[in-house]
Amino acid sequence: MRNPIIVGSSGLTNSVESVVELEKAGAGAVVVKSLFEEQIILETEADLKKAYKDDHFYTAKSEALDYLDIKIRKETLANYIKLLKDIKEATNIPVIASVNCVSSAEWTFFARRIEEAGADALELNIAILPSDSDIASNDIENKYFDIINKVKDSVSIPIAVKFSPYFTNLATMITKLSETGIKGLVMFNRFYTPDFDINNFSEKSSNTFSTPAEASNVLRWIAIMSGRVEVDIAASTGVHDSTALIKQILAGATAVQIVSSIYNKGVGHLQSVLFELENWMDSKGFKTIAEFKGKLSQEASQNPAAYERIQFMKYFSEIV
Repeated sequence: MRNPIIVGSSGLTNSVESVVELEKAGAGAVVVKSLFEEQIILETEADLKKAYKDDHFYTAKSEALDYLDIKIRKETLANYIKLLKDIKEATNIPVIASVNCVSSAEWTFFARRIEEAGADALELNIAILPSDSDIASNDIENKYFDIINKVKDSVSIPIAVKFSPYFTNLATMITKLSETGIKGLVMFNRFYTPDFDINNFSEKSSNTFSTPAEASNVLRWIAIMSGRVEVDIAASTGVHDSTALIKQILAGATAVQIVSSIYNKGVGHLQSVLFELENWMDSKGFKTIAEFKGKLSQEASQNPAAYERIQFMKYFSEIV
């Protein structure tokens, strides 16, 4: 990468034209908009239901429906593969494919095709919200490792895992993920944010875009873990300007993913962030990112939890 800015998976990276524009604006890499594993299943089910409705000839065991099932899956994948190939041909920056997944079934054979299309890496956006009280925490954790192992068996390109902070012992989970043979960790993904319409008594979405305040938790965990794992870490969520970018690198991030601020301020925002980064580096005498990466991490701390506790007491009690 020519700089640490990655434009994350989004509508911004869903066309060749858009990615070319992002490259010209200074993006160091892009994550192509995610292929959802549910997308394949839902599209298949929709066409099957239509087939049942239009012609009673089809039955649950019809070979024609089996053919239709396979054909739709291939066409959905073909569109994604074509997009990857076209972006690779039109640009010179790293192109990272993305799969948003919750299981190790069905979709994992796609990974080989993604590699063959020329993707420089694959981001596994594992989006499992631990909301089912009937599922044990270790069962949820094992799903992550099942997905990683299946994909690793299919491809040789670097794999990054984008995950949530919702684990009983996040530090242990991050360590375990880093030891699977993947090359990168992305902290953290965002789930759908619900809200209520109190007049219509209905549910609605809110906070589609991240806010700068969301970067704090990412900063905390990158600072804690960056010196304790042997993989690259990318910050995601809440990075809206050069100051936030610099802070994440000081914590130990190798790169940052930016999306929301580009939606809010336009593609030209990338140039502003890079210009301000370069000015800050010049003012501090840094020639390379490596010179200040991890400068403020907690790598030297034997007990990050104790440090956090002391800071909490310092600011929220009369203890000095």
